[in-house]
Amino acid sequence: MKLKNIFIGLTCCAALSLTTSCTNLDETVYDALTDQSIDTEDENVVGFMMGEALANFRYIYWTWNGYFDLQEECGDLYCTPKRIGVGWGDLYINMHKHNWTSNQEHPYNLWYNGYVCIGYCNQCLDVLPEEKAYERAQMRFLRAQVYYMLFDAFRNVPIETTQQVEAGYLPQQNTAEEVFNFVVSEMEAIKQDLGTDHVFGYANRFAADMTLAKLYLNYNAYFDASGNEYYQKALAEVNDVIDNGGYSLAAHYEDNFKADISGSPEVIFAIPLDSKHASHNYNVNKCLVGAGAAAYGYSGSPWNGSCAIPQFIDTYDPEDKRFDLTWAHGIQYAAVKNADGTYTPQAGDPIPFSNDDWSGTGYLNYSKMVHSIDNPGAYMQEGYRFVKNEIVPEDKGTYGDDVAFYRLADAMFIKAECLLRISTANDEEAARLISEVRARAFDSSSKAKRNAGQLRAGSVYAYGHDEYTGEGVTNWGSHVFTSEGGDDIELGGLLDDLAWEFVGEHHRRQDLIRFKMADGRNVFNGKSWFCKDATTETHWNYFPIPKDARDANQSLVQNPGYTD
Repeated sequence: MKLKNIFIGLTCCAALSLTTSCTNLDETVYDALTDQSIDTEDENVVGFMMGEALANFRYIYWTWNGYFDLQEECGDLYCTPKRIGVGWGDLYINMHKHNWTSNQEHPYNLWYNGYVCIGYCNQCLDVLPEEKAYERAQMRFLRAQVYYMLFDAFRNVPIETTQQVEAGYLPQQNTAEEVFNFVVSEMEAIKQDLGTDHVFGYANRFAADMTLAKLYLNYNAYFDASGNEYYQKALAEVNDVIDNGGYSLAAHYEDNFKADISGSPEVIFAIPLDSKHASHNYNVNKCLVGAGAAAYGYSGSPWNGSCAIPQFIDTYDPEDKRFDLTWAHGIQYAAVKNADGTYTPQAGDPIPFSNDDWSGTGYLNYSKMVHSIDNPGAYMQEGYRFVKNEIVPEDKGTYGDDVAFYRLADAMFIKAECLLRISTANDEEAARLISEVRARAFDSSSKAKRNAGQLRAGSVYAYGHDEYTGEGVTNWGSHVFTSEGGDDIELGGLLDDLAWEFVGEHHRRQDLIRFKMADGRNVFNGKSWFCKDATTETHWNYFPIPKDARDANQSLVQNPGYTD
């Protein structure tokens, strides 16, 4: 059951106030609530207060240029090129090429919406009494979760735990170590009060485990450290999830990306959306060609933007079911409306489309190849399109698709990675875990099975700069190409499996920063792909403090490596 009442609670409260004020001039004025006048014993009032914080958490993820884009646009799987004759480009090109500045909208939106969410959490915590242990734990979880996301992106951010401050107060910047320790201490403190019940849209102990596991898994990358101490800590957290959480892998991969995922036994923590009252996921429009909407019975008008990076597409095993479940490719066929009102995607006639008809068929035909990110860019039918989130027919599209923020497969991958990093003695168990997740993606058990040698080997990704500068859909022109490969990536096989399983799930930036090459650089900086070039600079591991934030608070110091 989705939390529609939580998400729209304050809006309804405001509307009720307006309508009743016309007939009863003696009513209580709710826009002037104080700590003393809020009835924290009223479950509806508490729900409205918490609802605003929960609503703003979904803004963080699915605002325009939000958290999804922040983690995916700078990776090696997915991009939004300049579309010749359509538009796009600008800030998405900066994200792809890793040359963003403090004016970049993606990190700014995380900073802004993150602190709005934290503010609402603090407002709740300022007034909720201690006996409201569960409600307080939910708000502390959400606040700590946002601080985890801010820490991962910026490292050095202000920690604020109350809205009750003096006039003129300016938040002071905390160190990365202080923010890391704060999130850890908060998650540990609230585990018992969060409990172990599975309530869709709310956190439980196992959601806190997952955030701690993520922090510990990436500790060495965050702090340029070494050793196995934090891998051991991450292992302990995911063991609790796997052994005690009561979760199981969904029978079908796509069950985790339906519009409503409340029935998936795999989902540990979710962001509920709703196409009418909490509509945010705009991937259907961002990715598809306008005419391509017909392939899914969608009645909207997509904008033709994002697509797959061709080098990543070449890494898939032809028998991997996740490929077709994730990417629209080749000739597109109209959806067929059935007698019961449902639609069968891609079951009808080919969709006519003549613009940039590279194949000469007269049909919409997504090409794997993409000229470039910006020189000249991509033509209208270039690039396979991301369709992993369910596209609901008629006017709904992906706008109401829930987000599986954490799922059991992630916990299993974290356990496997920790086991591999700690000791070769754990190799068999690590390989078993990855193979278990892969099993639903292959009809052949031999294809699903991975061994430790494969996971420890280099990546099959053909890294290197790889773009074409010709103008015209059939003119590829000069090939700008470097051959780097992936043989020198430590645990490169595991990095590949992470891509196939979690593409489009706010994973890739963090994974690329964590995995290293033989020369000590991480893959995020040390490898080229498509139109992004390798570098020895390390400040791209985190984002600059946004200029607007520093203009508003002169106590903030820019992160190392950034001068603007």
